[in-house]
Amino acid sequence: MIEEILRYNRQFVERKEYEKFLTSKYPDKKIAIVTCMDTRLVSLLPAALGIKNGDVKMIKNAGGTITNPFDSTVRSLLVAIYELGVNEIMIIGHTGCGVQGMNAAEMLEEMRNRGISEEHINLMKHCGIDLDNWLHGFDDTATAVSETVDLIRNHPLIPESVAVAGYIMNSETGLLTKI
Repeated sequence: MIEEILRYNRQFVERKEYEKFLTSKYPDKKIAIVTCMDTRLVSLLPAALGIKNGDVKMIKNAGGTITNPFDSTVRSLLVAIYELGVNEIMIIGHTGCGVQGMNAAEMLEEMRNRGISEEHINLMKHCGIDLDNWLHGFDDTATAVSETVDLIRNHPLIPESVAVAGYIMNSETGLLTKI
């Protein structure tokens, strides 16, 4: 599959199809969106929000939430705010999220089934990583989005002037509901 993608990429560049996507690194709408990496949102979310290339900073991760105040998502938000001019943040969860109800024990068992040794799993634990907590999903999307909004609003490095709001997107229709 990767070779097929690379072949397409070469043709894309040769045909100069990139020209319609040219923009600067600064988001035109001065908004950062934290959302889920779910495949249903790849095209649906921008279409449903009327955003195009160059409009926003899009930060995606599993679940579209922040579980640690010093993780890479927070770092990306800080860069977006202080280096790229973002002054609003949207947290967008979605219906039917795969992280909702995710079970750490089941994921660890799947790791073992796919060849990850108990030694490597224990190494993570000895390095201070609580795998049961780190790999655990959330029980309720609205609560997870609200907790992420609260974490950002109260983060010591994010200015109060940055507006933060949370939403849930219907994964089929694209309808946003404010939390």
